[in-house]
Formats: sequence, C-alpha cells, structure tokens
Amino acid sequence: METPKNAVSWFEIPVHDFDRARKFYSQIFDYEMPEEQLGFKRKAFFQFDRQQQGVGGAIVHGSEYFPSQRGTLIYLHAGDDLTDVLDRVEAAGGKIELDKRPVSESRDLGYFAIIFDPDGNRIGLFSQG
Repeated sequence: METPKNAVSWFEIPVHDFDRARKFYSQIFDYEMPEEQLGFKRKAFFQFDRQQQGVGGAIVHGSEYFPSQRGTLIYLHAGDDLTDVLDRVEAAGGKIELDKRPVSESRDLGYFAIIFDPDGNRIGLFSQG
C-alpha cells in the first residue's frame, strides 16, 4: 500500500442537538456549515478544499451517533491563529478545557487547544500561529 497524504480521510462528530451544534461550530469558525439530510442522518459540513484533496468532516445527528468526552480526539484546523476561534468558544456555548499552547517546547510544530462543544464532545483545535 502506498503511504497516504493524510492519516484522516473523513471525520464525523456526533451531536444530540443538531441545530445547536451547527450554530456553535458556525459561530466559532465564522462560516455557515451547509446542511444535508441523508436518510435518517442529518449532517452539516466543515469547510475544506476538496479540489486540493483536503480532508473534510461533518457534525452528524442520527440514532447510531453518540457524543462522547473521551472517545477519539479530532483536531480541527483553526486558521492562522487559533486564538480567534478560542475567543468565540464560550460565547457560542462551549467550554475551553486547555488554552492555546505549543505542540512542542523544542520544535516549531504549531499550537493546539482542547474544547468541549455544547454536546460534550471533546474537540482539539490546531493552528500554526
């Protein structure tokens, strides 16, 4: 098998309250998430560059999706400086678990933070600045 460009090909964040979750992520990232009904599942999509083979994902509501605080941790791209996104988290209904900090103290690998969305999902944020 050839080494893939990305370790992740798609992700889905389960939510209890779809409208609240869509509003939260739209508010903190400052863009509207397009919505789609797929059978019994409702999805709203994070923005990504599909033409450049970017990795995408969605929030999803359905009977087989259960939000969790200690499941898989996904890191969402938070722009050039994740401080801008973090500044909107609490006003949008989320909580900050870990404030912005460097990925490494010895190497320039960017910055991360950990938040909880309104459904209790533990979500990582990442930026280079």
